[in-house]
Amino acid sequence: MGFRKDFLWGGATAANQCEGGICEGGRGLANVDVCPAGADRNAVITGHKKMLEMDKEHVFPAVEGIDMYHRFREDIRLFGEMGFKVYRLSIAWTRIFPDGDEEEPNEEGLKYYEEVFKECRKYGIEPLVTICHFDCPIGLIRKIGGWRSRGMIDFYLHLCEVLFTRFRDYVTYWLTFNEINMILHAPFMGAGICFEEGEDEERIKYQAAHHELIASALATRMAHEINPDNKVGCMFAAGSAYPYSCRPEDVWEALLTDQENYFFVDVQARGYYPSYAEARLKKKGIFPITEPGDKEILREHPVDFISFSYYNSRCIAAPGRDQEEAGGNLFKSVKNPYLKFSGWGWPIDPLGLRITLNQVYDRYQKPMFIVENGLGAADEPDGNGYVEDDYRIHYLKEHICAMKAAVEEDGVDLMGYTSWGCIDLVSASSGEMRKRYGFIYVDKQDDGTGTYSRSKKKSFDWYKQVIASNGENLQL
Repeated sequence: MGFRKDFLWGGATAANQCEGGICEGGRGLANVDVCPAGADRNAVITGHKKMLEMDKEHVFPAVEGIDMYHRFREDIRLFGEMGFKVYRLSIAWTRIFPDGDEEEPNEEGLKYYEEVFKECRKYGIEPLVTICHFDCPIGLIRKIGGWRSRGMIDFYLHLCEVLFTRFRDYVTYWLTFNEINMILHAPFMGAGICFEEGEDEERIKYQAAHHELIASALATRMAHEINPDNKVGCMFAAGSAYPYSCRPEDVWEALLTDQENYFFVDVQARGYYPSYAEARLKKKGIFPITEPGDKEILREHPVDFISFSYYNSRCIAAPGRDQEEAGGNLFKSVKNPYLKFSGWGWPIDPLGLRITLNQVYDRYQKPMFIVENGLGAADEPDGNGYVEDDYRIHYLKEHICAMKAAVEEDGVDLMGYTSWGCIDLVSASSGEMRKRYGFIYVDKQDDGTGTYSRSKKKSFDWYKQVIASNGENLQL
């Protein structure tokens, strides 16, 4: 049976990790621009170190990214050469509304993305657009505190209206928020939230989450009204939680972890707060403040499909267990003794992707889209910029085999697959260039040196044959 004939193979990037050009084209400053590389990054992205402007003591990798702002034609040509059917990219909110609250959009920013979409269409590539990929204007953080304020909803919808209208002829696949559950783990990066001393952080995070959930539902309604052909998806950071042992306490903790992960999608796909979330948030006294009509908004405008990132599974032990921690996509987890790990300490678990696909599909019965998956590694190019990245090919091959089994043997409805960082870009979790994911090597280093030249890795031609064979030819 294999993958459907119209399966959408491609790759994914985010504006703040690749574009650069943050002072060009009328663009304003965003939260993701002021997240520094180095020791302070985690404190900033979690909202515990307030940084709303750049200083001379830190390095800010988003300033230049990989200079895709100037090189997008070259990059999209390479994507076309690989045979991409789809390219997932994001809009930099502050290219369209520099401070976030302007009445009129920045025409230069709109023209830029129009050219990007035209270039995609030139190679037969369908754009899959993330409206908000960890992107919040600094102007709105200063004025209303980011997504802690319900006022963000109107500004977000103003952006959506402009995008849905202006790009009606170019884009029909949309994602409202990237990894929406990251608001619980990296609230400044995910929602522009800076905490003040003594604040109830959980209450603020769930209130901001409610605002984003309402915004997502209203954006879904708007997308369908402006163009009935639009398909709107949610997006969350996935990865099944395994109990560390069969001790009931570990199993229970793993269940709680999965529920925390699925909470956002439960609302976006089913249209209401799940009973477990409502009960626990009310018991803690942190259930979000709502307005009349919110229940109806959520119920009447669920998403059309569910997308997610998958890098690794998680292993969960009950509190009080002294276990070694493992790395991962900003999530804490204990080390799974049955798995191998990447150079950054992330578990490598292809079967976990099949498990996740089954769990998500069983839960929601909606079409799914894997929009991030890949291996971050310290690639070593030769003198010509060529990287023999067999380790990446092996990782991707095993994960594609897992998703193929989920489709063929388990009956999962899968729309497409976009590998993360199809071209090397800045890592969101660490701010590094050294942690590379791409099929295309970019000559930029962590210290800022490099020519930004592009060169094909071994995985480039491998992925090209995977796409050409619709996932049937996975050989090296």
